[in-house]
Amino acid sequence: MQRSKRLLGATLAIIFGGLAQTAVAQSEIKIGEINSYSLLPAFTEPYRKGWQLAVEEINAAGGINGKKLVVVSKDDGGKPADAQTAANELVSSENVAMLTGTFLSNIGLAVSDFANQKKVFFLAAEPLTDAITWAKGNRYTFRLRPSNYMQAAMLVEAAAKLPAKRWATIAPNYEYGQSAVAVFKKLMSEKRPDIQWVEEQWPPQGKIDAGPVVQAVAAANPEAILNVTFGADLVKLVREGNTRGLFRDRSVVSFLTGEPEYLDPLKDETPEGWIVTGYPWSSIKTPEHDAFLKAYQARYNDYPRLGSIVGYQTIKSAAAILAKANSTDPEKLIAAAEGLSVSSPFGGIVFRKIDHQSTLGAFVGKTALKDGKGVMVDSVYRKGSDYLPSDAEVAKMRPKE
Repeated sequence: MQRSKRLLGATLAIIFGGLAQTAVAQSEIKIGEINSYSLLPAFTEPYRKGWQLAVEEINAAGGINGKKLVVVSKDDGGKPADAQTAANELVSSENVAMLTGTFLSNIGLAVSDFANQKKVFFLAAEPLTDAITWAKGNRYTFRLRPSNYMQAAMLVEAAAKLPAKRWATIAPNYEYGQSAVAVFKKLMSEKRPDIQWVEEQWPPQGKIDAGPVVQAVAAANPEAILNVTFGADLVKLVREGNTRGLFRDRSVVSFLTGEPEYLDPLKDETPEGWIVTGYPWSSIKTPEHDAFLKAYQARYNDYPRLGSIVGYQTIKSAAAILAKANSTDPEKLIAAAEGLSVSSPFGGIVFRKIDHQSTLGAFVGKTALKDGKGVMVDSVYRKGSDYLPSDAEVAKMRPKE
């Protein structure tokens, strides 16, 4: 008799436990998030703080249509294969409604390919390669950050006014660097047919040997340099370039260098007068950014980096898509995301139907030294929508569905 009661009790416990788990699952929505936390902490730690702040704000406001938002995060270690494994675990074991994140362009493309094959919605946060929305674009992939094309077009607007005719390029030898150089050269040559490209340097990402790179560029005697290196590679390049006088009396145009996560480590070695894209957080005076800045500083007692904005806006956008769809069905998420308008710390943005690219913009300005550290000055916000090709041009570049 006692044994029967124990069995019955155990059975009921399992049943009620299962019902409780089901009830919890029905009262929450999970998003899977993947990024290169261990490889690129300068960007990804502020990025994590950004998306965690967004989750807290969303849940404090009642969640997504009354359901609690839960983000399940995984580290890809900077390896495309590990990112795909993480994506598979998030979808099959965690039953996430969508995938978000990634930093490196080759990893973004790997997760995008996974999403396309498995028919899972993917909101790419940071990867900048144009291929992710154009040449290798697919139905299931959307992208938040302004792409290489968009940032190149913003930089070319300023660079084309320089008198320099002889140009050299320095970029990491992987998808992002190759894509950025290709599109900058294309757009620049269209505006300035008189330009000569006299040298290209392709150091391996994260492993630049700055001495020979600087020497080779100096030997080509360019009047201007396009730089696409970032992070620790940028610090090494700047240090060696300053030592050897590479930047003296030469114009430099540089992707991303105005972002605090890349500017801060340069400290008093920051070269002045580079034309850059970036994030001059302390000089942006808009109601949207003021609200974000106040909330971020109250939560972390620190200033935001560009990664903070990207992490925050990725989850805010994901939540808006889920709320509008009122479903976790991938097809309904796509329908909700195409043409969706959302607010951001930089103002309103739209996820375009034609290519799933958001119209989030970027700041363009110059580097300067202030109180022994690098800052971005003379900055102007450029709306992403003003620097995208026409629908007809996109249709030629993007595979037909």
